[in-house]
Amino acid sequence: MAESDTRDRLEARPVTDETVLTVDDDRFTPGSVCLVTGGGSGIGRATALAMAANGLTAVATDVDGDGLAGTADLAASLEGDGRVETVAGDLTDDADVERVVETAADHGTLRYLANVAGMQHIDAVEEFPMDRYDRMHDVMLRAPLYLAKLTIPHVRATEDGVGAVGNMASVHGRYVTADKVGYNVSKFGLRGLTQSIAAEGGDGLRSFSVSTGYVKTPLVTDQIPDTAEQRGITVDEVVDDVMLGQSRVKEMMDPVDVANLFVFGFSSHARHLNGGDLLFDGGMTLTYE
Repeated sequence: MAESDTRDRLEARPVTDETVLTVDDDRFTPGSVCLVTGGGSGIGRATALAMAANGLTAVATDVDGDGLAGTADLAASLEGDGRVETVAGDLTDDADVERVVETAADHGTLRYLANVAGMQHIDAVEEFPMDRYDRMHDVMLRAPLYLAKLTIPHVRATEDGVGAVGNMASVHGRYVTADKVGYNVSKFGLRGLTQSIAAEGGDGLRSFSVSTGYVKTPLVTDQIPDTAEQRGITVDEVVDDVMLGQSRVKEMMDPVDVANLFVFGFSSHARHLNGGDLLFDGGMTLTYE
């Protein structure tokens, strides 16, 4: 990444009052809580900040306490009545998951859950380490189910029963690429979880998933130099040909772009979004040359 323009194209736009989508919603108040996993960086951090910018109390959780502190610091620069609270927790530990939900509920009326936390491992199926697969499954599929199980009663206990579960899926929840079996299986499973919640929802409880292509998060950008070295090509070629070769839009999304989809999905403007998937992939999956 010697070229300055290459560095620029991998640098994400910050989450600010100008870049966040703000909507009018009577339930977007400090008394309403949105629990966000993976809140210490990337899309999770951006989602927590965007919900706070829309006036809610966002409770961000992550195994990375320092990352959560950084999210809380960034929230101080946003206008509005919302805020970010943090609670460290390990999504592979049921006791931690229970404590995180209880803490979120202590901050107000728990209405919204954003399952964002994710991880990646690259290996062929016959070489994929099962301990790594188990951890990916626990973080990206089992924890979202358990978090939803614990959150839904809080939504149903409200006077109007209105709330939503939003799951961070991916284009890899629609089609797969090689050497990502753990990620592929988890993302397909998240779409199944989304539809299962919708089937049992009703009376105001909704669920939806968000599927994007490549986003400028550490999970993605940290892999690019290694991929370039492995393939003997430049970083720009990795981005343009390997990552965005099938996309009609030749730029990666920013975390705040994805966070804005959660803002819309949780809002009353999306009341007919139930079990559906917000596919924002630049034409990657549904077009071809």
